[in-house]
Amino acid sequence: MVVNHKKIRRLMREHDLQPKIRRRFTATTDSNHDQPIFPNLAAEFIPDGPNQLWVADITYVAVIGGFVYVAIVLDAWSRRVVGYAISRSIDARLTLSALQSAFEGRKPPPGCLHHSDRGSQYAAGTYRQFLVANGLVGSMGRRGNPYDNAKAESFMKTLKVEGVYPMEFETFADVVEHLPRFIDQIYNGRRLHSALGYLSPVHFEDQHVRLMVRDAT
Repeated sequence: MVVNHKKIRRLMREHDLQPKIRRRFTATTDSNHDQPIFPNLAAEFIPDGPNQLWVADITYVAVIGGFVYVAIVLDAWSRRVVGYAISRSIDARLTLSALQSAFEGRKPPPGCLHHSDRGSQYAAGTYRQFLVANGLVGSMGRRGNPYDNAKAESFMKTLKVEGVYPMEFETFADVVEHLPRFIDQIYNGRRLHSALGYLSPVHFEDQHVRLMVRDAT
């Protein structure tokens, strides 16, 4: 028998029935490895323009029968998600795909700081090699301290609360189809940030470009 979970939830809402939802949890960070650890270079660094400091993180989306994993790279200055990847597997291929997406879309100058936690996905040889080959400087936070990567953590909370929980994803295909729209159009394009003068990340960056052009003329 095939159970239509969405139909059941719709019927429960129609009859004003509210199920108690127990969120499933899975760990995304494994810092128990013997790979090299970058020093924390981002602790005192305050960017004043794009592509100076990128922060990276991983989260998960619970679906029927398992989890889907999402890796992101965020520009810490504008809070814009500049790269992301979605996969059934949580390994270095996932994080590297997100980083490659960010690099291809932004073409950062040499010296751009890349900050993450100490997870094995970021300490992996293939990931470190890509950083070095493309002029990115690696940085990692302290063990078990989310405050070192607060902007990425803040985005992940927004992603879960506004982009995942309301959608009630059931399959990997659901996530792949709908989550990019939330990231690209809603979060990057329309979500306002008090720290950005109540502009969205895209509008904040566009304003910066306009001001630079004006000042140069």
